[in-house]
Amino acid sequence: MNRFEELVAPHLDAAYNLARWLTGSDSAARDVVQESALRAFRYLQRFTDGNAKAWFLTIVRNESYTWLKASAGRHWVPVDDETDHHEGALSHNQTPELLAIHTENAALIQRALSALPPVFREVIVLKELEDMPYKDIALVVDIPIGTVMSRLARARAMLKLELLKWHEHE
Repeated sequence: MNRFEELVAPHLDAAYNLARWLTGSDSAARDVVQESALRAFRYLQRFTDGNAKAWFLTIVRNESYTWLKASAGRHWVPVDDETDHHEGALSHNQTPELLAIHTENAALIQRALSALPPVFREVIVLKELEDMPYKDIALVVDIPIGTVMSRLARARAMLKLELLKWHEHE
């Protein structure tokens, strides 16, 4: 159990983040992370040495795609389960206007990122949100580093186009 806590537990937030962006669902992400943690625990003896975060996120990625395939026939609407975005008092440098602008921008970025195909969304999430190095992303996604860089460049260009499209509609 100590080895599991040492190798996997520190990466649960990153795992949830990746699963959430790939599945588009808070509850699915929780299920994926739980199943991934169980799988990691079951196969912990196979992990000998190396990057525990990349190893665990590879499991999370695979479980996310398994969930996506299984739910492909179902019609579901992603719901933002996070209702407590801004509970509590505003700090002295946050005005309601600035908070509204930040919230609107965050929602716009979230919609644009969600519109990207998962193979592009995952590299953006791993690089920009999880700040993983290219070599670790290559391990997680199981592609060469050069492909990571080109896919990331394409993903950023696609994200830019999506943001422009959403911005024009508003």
